[in-house]
Amino acid sequence: MILKKLTLSCFYLVFIFATANAYSQEETAKQVVDKFQSELISVMKNGKQLGYTGRYNSLRDPVSNSHDLSKIARIIVGKEWEKLSGEQQKKLEDVIIKLSIASYAHNFKDYSGESFSFDSEEETTRGGVVIHSHLNIPEDKPVKFDYMLKENGTSWRIINIIANGVSDLALKRSEYTSILQRDGFDALISKIDEKIDNYSKL
Repeated sequence: MILKKLTLSCFYLVFIFATANAYSQEETAKQVVDKFQSELISVMKNGKQLGYTGRYNSLRDPVSNSHDLSKIARIIVGKEWEKLSGEQQKKLEDVIIKLSIASYAHNFKDYSGESFSFDSEEETTRGGVVIHSHLNIPEDKPVKFDYMLKENGTSWRIINIIANGVSDLALKRSEYTSILQRDGFDALISKIDEKIDNYSKL
């Protein structure tokens, strides 16, 4: 009986320590952004050798692991999301994921000494976090990046990026909601597919 109690006690202690260790290893919002920026710079350094396809493949995991792309897809179409069928919602999520990766593969294609610098961090009134940073560009003005993150389960994920005061999410929502309401779902998917295709060619 005593042996059984000791065994159970040991089990609970191991469980508690394992759980505490798991929580201690969770990335903070800043760590999520820092890691993504580091991976982005790494791809940029090899951008020319990788080519568009290589950059796309290299950025697939870093973008997916740092961005809440499913939430971004829902925000982009706003109230129209509820009007979509399950199949349409899944299809929209898939193309938004591809578009996000493609835009990074296109816009961060080569390296000439760029680096990211952390500026500050602030909490939002709705429980989110904003990481303020900037991209240093040799012989040019730095680009200010504000990363907006929300908790997704037990992890932080980017839901919007504001570059020099321009919200990527707001631009997409304005354009895509308008197309969806005016021309329908298939037209929206075609428009996004066209953008993805253009990114691969430019």
